[in-house]
Amino acid sequence: MNKNALRVGLAALFAAWLPAAVHAAPPKEVRLDYAYYAPTSLVLKQQGLLEKALAPQGIAVKWTFSQGSNRSLEYLNGGSTDFASTAGLAAVLSRANGAPINTVYVASRPEWTALVVPKDSPIQSLADLKGKKVAATKGTDPFLFLLQSLQKAGLDKNAVEIVHLQHPDGRVALERGDVQAWAGLDPLMAASELQAGSRLLYRNRDFNSYSVLSVTEKFAKEQPELIKQVIAAYEQARQWAIANPDALAQLLADEAKLPLEVAKLQLSRTDFSNSQPGAEHIKALKAAAPILLDEQLVRPGNDVAQVVDQLIQPQLAAQVIGQSVAKAGN
Repeated sequence: MNKNALRVGLAALFAAWLPAAVHAAPPKEVRLDYAYYAPTSLVLKQQGLLEKALAPQGIAVKWTFSQGSNRSLEYLNGGSTDFASTAGLAAVLSRANGAPINTVYVASRPEWTALVVPKDSPIQSLADLKGKKVAATKGTDPFLFLLQSLQKAGLDKNAVEIVHLQHPDGRVALERGDVQAWAGLDPLMAASELQAGSRLLYRNRDFNSYSVLSVTEKFAKEQPELIKQVIAAYEQARQWAIANPDALAQLLADEAKLPLEVAKLQLSRTDFSNSQPGAEHIKALKAAAPILLDEQLVRPGNDVAQVVDQLIQPQLAAQVIGQSVAKAGN
């Protein structure tokens, strides 16, 4: 055997050996969260799509309910889940502060947050929030939306008194009059609009980051095939959601115990069209990144743009979605 042939043979042998060294054996159980703010997760759970896909491999599925991105990331980084449904900016914030996570899929682009005031509130502009109490859930998209909105009005976060409450408690505080405004999250925000007459003081679609699915770097390296199977199941759920808007609204209403009109209002603000992580999502997250530095929400000296590049890992989704497109075209 000549030297070139030997090198080729050794390279092929190394290539064949490497995946076995990096990848781990499939787990006995895969753990995901589900949330009312992530409608396709409800479809996935209710229809048992992942259970059906993984049963032949002997892999069980465990579901954990999440009230918000902060809880979802706590579960993921604490090791109690393998997949986290969160807002894109919340994932950036987590990664920037040292959590080794990767975003592998985009579930939807919702306009799921806005600044909300009571129906009879005298507050008419962002500037009117100065000196007021505003409820928000720290580390979530609504919290970051609040900070961006204040910045747009020339105010910093100290211009208001931020009351740190979980999303459901924020709604209650607003409707009781304990706070003058709330950084709302659907479907609670839609429910407050329709049931209590609450008013959206300020909306900005560009300040709403995408609904994404993230995993730890370790899990991404060890379980790429399993991640692709989860993404494929999410794709089934997404396509079903697009094709069945009325049934999706009914599912959300049933699961979240909401009036159907509330579910429909939430979903009317949700775009399911682009699930492939890519330049569009990276650009949106980088545009919002300065607020994280300005408000000292990330460690000093962090290059947040670089954090975004490290966070978004589109390769596995591209393989799944590309296969889906190819099959649909045949």
